[in-house]
Amino acid sequence: MKLVINIPCYNEEKTLPLVLRELPKKIKGVSEIIVQIVDDGSTDKTVAVAKKLGVKNIIIHKKNKGLGIAFKHGMQAALDLGADIFVNTDADNQYPSKYIPALVEPVVKQRADLVIGNRKPWKVKHFSPLKRGLQWFGNGLTRKILGSNVPDTVSGFRAYSKDAMLRINVVTKFSYVLDTIMQAVQKDLRIESIEISTNAPTRDSRLFKNIFQHMQKSGVNLIRIFYLYEPLKTFLYASLVPFVLGLALLIRWFYFYFNNLGGGNLQSLIMSLILLITAGLLFGLGIIGDSMKANRMLIEDTLYSLKKKDYDVRK
Repeated sequence: MKLVINIPCYNEEKTLPLVLRELPKKIKGVSEIIVQIVDDGSTDKTVAVAKKLGVKNIIIHKKNKGLGIAFKHGMQAALDLGADIFVNTDADNQYPSKYIPALVEPVVKQRADLVIGNRKPWKVKHFSPLKRGLQWFGNGLTRKILGSNVPDTVSGFRAYSKDAMLRINVVTKFSYVLDTIMQAVQKDLRIESIEISTNAPTRDSRLFKNIFQHMQKSGVNLIRIFYLYEPLKTFLYASLVPFVLGLALLIRWFYFYFNNLGGGNLQSLIMSLILLITAGLLFGLGIIGDSMKANRMLIEDTLYSLKKKDYDVRK
């Protein structure tokens, strides 16, 4: 089996040597290990450092395109290389490379298509109590929305099988972690987790300035993903509020009207009709979205067939 270890980079000249030095040279069940760098518009000497340390597979973005795009291009390049397994890790040395053999083991044994390193973020010592609490709450909420039991939903330390690489299509620029889990669930891919520890942070996160910005971006991304993959549920839930309020006002109007309790309730009737029409429109959008979802699934099946044929030719 051929393994490609992908490392997205953005101004990582200081930490990249630490990561490259610790990468495993041999893994049981893996015949070839290829290290690949995706330089996402770095303005420092990241590329020069990578070349000096012997990295031959380097993808260069002339400007910063975001982690999601860097991951997408890295995965496509791995398929072009004929990879059977794709591991993604960070260039800031957050994830200890010693866990890579354990990460790929379920894929090597054909037991899983996606393996995620569980950092147990609610227990990480260098996280503040507030951050640990928010991580615990956020992970629980995310699991509920995504329909998955993955303990650490935002961990970027992952291994993908060939089938997962062919089936997953990244559509977000900010981060791919939630998107790929939702797709794995939707496409019945087998998901496993392994427990890992993390190294102390070497720098501040470049994805967000603080935990609250992280929550905001992740929340927006989560809503967008849920809408993309579950449009009927999204608009059904959205229509419930105006429907319940409109129904309550309509019942109130009927009560006053049939019991001759006086006039002046026309406002209730008008508002109830507006709310009920709004609910109907939202539900209608859900029906349209569900039809578009079916069309997207057909397109993805066609794309999978084309990608598989191209992979088999290259292999």
